[in-house]
Amino acid sequence: MLKRIKKIFGKYSIDNILITPYRSYGTASHLYVLGRALDDIPLKIVEDQSLFHTIKNTYKQFDSFEIRNAEIELHIPDMIRLSTKTGGEGFFLFDETVSEDLSKEADEEGWVKVHIYFKEELGPGITVEDKHFQGELLIPEKEAEYGVISDIDDTILHTDVTSFLKLRLLKNSLLTNAYSRIPLKGAPEFYQKLHLGKYGENKNPIFYLSNSPWNLYQYLKLFLDFNKFPKGPILLRNFRGPFDRTLKPEKPHKQKEIINILKTYPDLKFILIGDSGEHDASIYTDIAVQYPDRIKTIYLLSVNHKRQMRRIQSIVDNFETIPVLMVDSASEAEDHARENGFIM
Repeated sequence: MLKRIKKIFGKYSIDNILITPYRSYGTASHLYVLGRALDDIPLKIVEDQSLFHTIKNTYKQFDSFEIRNAEIELHIPDMIRLSTKTGGEGFFLFDETVSEDLSKEADEEGWVKVHIYFKEELGPGITVEDKHFQGELLIPEKEAEYGVISDIDDTILHTDVTSFLKLRLLKNSLLTNAYSRIPLKGAPEFYQKLHLGKYGENKNPIFYLSNSPWNLYQYLKLFLDFNKFPKGPILLRNFRGPFDRTLKPEKPHKQKEIINILKTYPDLKFILIGDSGEHDASIYTDIAVQYPDRIKTIYLLSVNHKRQMRRIQSIVDNFETIPVLMVDSASEAEDHARENGFIM
């Protein structure tokens, strides 16, 4: 609050520099790394924290102070060095084709470490949490059988997005510790099996999508890691405030991200996983119509919303391009995946 008061009177100055590179993806010759530079200190979420601490953390996630027009450098040691600047909301993006073979730097799971540096001169009293910040991007193995693109909200994480006035959604998302959030039953195990594939050897990439804002990135990353979901890129969206006058994207966030992934890996087919609560069915089937040879199947988890269910069931019943399954549980999707040779 004190920072905001200082900002109003023109006396605000940066105290701490925190750069968060988001888990992303790329190819042997192309990298796509998004991140954000903030005046902040790292968020500390602990397993046994009190409700007050949880509310405090939630407030901090949205009470962000972006660092604008700052020079950011990306290094992969002995390979590449790139530079860019942060935008008005503190975001930066490296979306570059390179001549070097990035896959040479990948670990056995396909992850390449990138080093991010804040290159602006630091004034007196400004601290940096570390000399540099580390990010990761995934380069799927050439032997991957397929990829998986999955929604997060109410697909693997209970949010109750269809609840009355979204009250339970607000409670779950804002007032519940990430360690206490419950994944849908059997989901982590099913996703691990998809990650391994039919022969239990291939490392099929898993991409996680959500309409949640980037402010919740650390929260969702912790939830996925703590519940042992396969490690994968996490793709959220920019939070649009009530006074945001920038042009809205032409396509919905999820549709745009899925198309970008499909274009990045033109030789890889995908399984799409979502739920029947919002717009996944419409978005996924539209994608399947555009790319009928690229989508193997669509799984939609049923949610408890009668009107939505009738609409979604109509889409499912009348769609013949590829298999679309409405399932009540992860185990039901797992049975189908096994019968069709997707998993062991």
